[in-house]
Amino acid sequence: MFFRKSSPFAENDLLSVIQACRTNDPRAQRALFKQFFGYAKSICLRYTSSVEEAEDVLNEGFLKAFQHLDSYNDALPFKAWLRTILVNTAISHYRKNSRFEQHTSLEAGEQVSFDDNIVDQIAAEEILALVQKLTPTYRTVFMMHVVDGYSLHEIAGILEHNEATVRSNYARARQKLQILIKQAYPFYENSGPGASIPYHEN
Repeated sequence: MFFRKSSPFAENDLLSVIQACRTNDPRAQRALFKQFFGYAKSICLRYTSSVEEAEDVLNEGFLKAFQHLDSYNDALPFKAWLRTILVNTAISHYRKNSRFEQHTSLEAGEQVSFDDNIVDQIAAEEILALVQKLTPTYRTVFMMHVVDGYSLHEIAGILEHNEATVRSNYARARQKLQILIKQAYPFYENSGPGASIPYHEN
């Protein structure tokens, strides 16, 4: 009976693990998955509405990563490369499972104000929980623009939708998130001068 010999690697040496993964070594794949599981899951949670959905995206993303490790440049940060794959996987997941919602435009300056220190006083996990309450469209556009740095023009191209619609959905996502924050933390509402989530036009 034939047994495939595993490639030697050191778990504390990332490049060693990656090289072993390129030979389809299951132990190395498990080591890489374990090392980046928390980081990857945090990215997937930003684009999904539940832990179960996030894990589906995470598993698909890691599968793509293992399949395309030969394209990874060892001289560049692995986290950045993995993040790109995970974000693209999450966007593909959204496109396959959601219809883009058409909305009338909002004025760019339309905002719901809250105390200027509110975001600093809310834990990142709590902000994420509120973001997950947004519709898939709002959540995807908001995260792509605010967290992952895509311009609204780029988002329109990636999602294959009209830029005006993307701008409208981004404005509405900001508005809805601000309302959710005020509902969840009403004690901040009158505690100081008002402010809003920054609006990015580009």
